Amino acid sequence: MPSSGLSSSFPTAPNPSGVHFLAAREVVHSLLESCPVGPADLVLDLGAGPGAITAPLVRTGAKVIAVERDPAFARKLSNRLDGHHNLRVVTDDLRTVPLPRKEFAVVASIPYAVSSALLRRLLHPCPTPLRRAALIVEWGFAKRLARTVPRNREQAWWAARFELELVRRVPARCFRPVPSVDSAVLAIRGRNLGLRAETALWTLLGAAYRDPRGPARTAVAAALAGRKIRGPLQACGISPNEPAGTVPARRWAALARRLAADPALHWPRLPRELRAADRTAPGRRRRGRS
Repeated sequence: MPSSGLSSSFPTAPNPSGVHFLAAREVVHSLLESCPVGPADLVLDLGAGPGAITAPLVRTGAKVIAVERDPAFARKLSNRLDGHHNLRVVTDDLRTVPLPRKEFAVVASIPYAVSSALLRRLLHPCPTPLRRAALIVEWGFAKRLARTVPRNREQAWWAARFELELVRRVPARCFRPVPSVDSAVLAIRGRNLGLRAETALWTLLGAAYRDPRGPARTAVAAALAGRKIRGPLQACGISPNEPAGTVPARRWAALARRLAADPALHWPRLPRELRAADRTAPGRRRRGRS
């Protein structure tokens, strides 16, 4: 096993929490390549641990907020990187820490157990200030998210509004302690559909995944209340007779954008759970470093 040069920062005690710390420089480099940041950017490291990702992020000059639940790790990280004025360390849980109101990026290695909850926080709200991210997640989870055809409405909502790219596989040996499965680098980039198109998209996906085996024309007709739909479908590369659940997310996005351009169409308001995101900046409840 090649030396990572990072192992001295990692705990050697038993691991009852199930948390696995990244310990491979080349993987950190891959993360930064997948989500380049600089002095003009605000970037979050969620679940910072001993700082394997935080320290390289700080060196980019970006404004970095490192979120770590364990007070001991947060204190050590703050002491280790003391003097870097572009870093704020926040002791909080990444599942509940308030997210920024202004545009931000995320570069982080995510604990397997909270991957779905965190992705829901980042990708579900509309609009969202998240612009791009590079995350280390469990390999199987990354494969499901990066599928061309999502398996449910939620994942289609994410994949239509964000480009989800499986960048590379990360072997289990790149972590301490070594987990039982491999991980992946997942790159996320916003598609910038616009609020009206995203509102149309949510309605279209609701109709499509209500009966995913039914033809796409039926789903779209239900959403458009009888308006002509064959032309818009074909213009976006959707066969009217193909099962709605097999239409790639990017084509639903194209159809939503096209239909949103028609001022005569009116769409139901987005549900509250998509609009009620807490975007208070991390650390506002806690002054300074942890």
